[in-house]
Amino acid sequence: MPKIFVSRALPQSAIQMLIDEFSQESVSVFPEDRVIHRDELLDGVRGIDALLPILTETIDVEVMDAAGAQLKIIANYAVGYNNIDIDAATQRKIPVTNTPGVLTETTADLAWALILATARRIGEGERYLRAGKWESWAPQLLLGDDIHAKTLGIFGLGRIGAAVARRAKGFNMRIIYNDSTRKDPALEEELGVTFVDKPALLAESDILTLHCSFSDETRHAFSSDEFSAMKSTAVFINTTRGPVVDETALALALHAGEITAAGLDVFEEEPKIHPELLKCENALLIPHLGSATKETRAKMAEIAATNIIARLKGGTPPNCVNPEVL
Repeated sequence: MPKIFVSRALPQSAIQMLIDEFSQESVSVFPEDRVIHRDELLDGVRGIDALLPILTETIDVEVMDAAGAQLKIIANYAVGYNNIDIDAATQRKIPVTNTPGVLTETTADLAWALILATARRIGEGERYLRAGKWESWAPQLLLGDDIHAKTLGIFGLGRIGAAVARRAKGFNMRIIYNDSTRKDPALEEELGVTFVDKPALLAESDILTLHCSFSDETRHAFSSDEFSAMKSTAVFINTTRGPVVDETALALALHAGEITAAGLDVFEEEPKIHPELLKCENALLIPHLGSATKETRAKMAEIAATNIIARLKGGTPPNCVNPEVL
């Protein structure tokens, strides 16, 4: 009977999939809906065949060795997997899987929620109202910026970036993008986007939204030089990975008026938030909600369960990020 450890409470549909394929006794779920402590994680993985962690947990050599030689799969509950030591897993011939594709449209929706709310100062408006400061309608009260007919800049035109672009067409926007490689002309035509270099992206964007992957090359891809090159009226949005942005530089830019506002769903050292960002009234900050819909979080869990089932049944997990081990 295989042993499966799930490190955080997940939608029940996925847990039931594992129970139905194996048994109730095979599946162990960390019983408290909170961040698992390191010693609890090391204890929970001992002797298991499959591990289903979430993206906030570091799965390194220590965890893999604690699990033992019979560990057959690490099925991450996330699209990203920089929380897992892929090299160590590959050396041990352990496939690592993720949950791609399913959250593309949902995250694009969230990016647009941030674009709209940040440009129109919704967060500031709600705080103003709840504080009892609103006395009457006023011509100059909390003036934001129009979105329609403006220039949207997209940094990283992958699946999510493309989905954001499709939505922008409904706002009659000029859409420009920058990526490590230029996309196929047919895709550019379909999306109505124009490729520009990074300096042009910075100089021309009224709203700049990040959708690149995270790597050594993109760490702090947006720092003081980038913010000083942007329009003072620009709105900056990040729903990709926190370390792509130098938060100290962003806070300074917001305080100095180098850009007008920022909407952030991700942070450099989650759940820690840079203290200077917390002081920025022109920063809309939300707790990593990109995939946070009932439908998407359930689908993510079911994909992770499907990967585990395939591996433990002797098949090939469909979302393996290190296929050379198979």
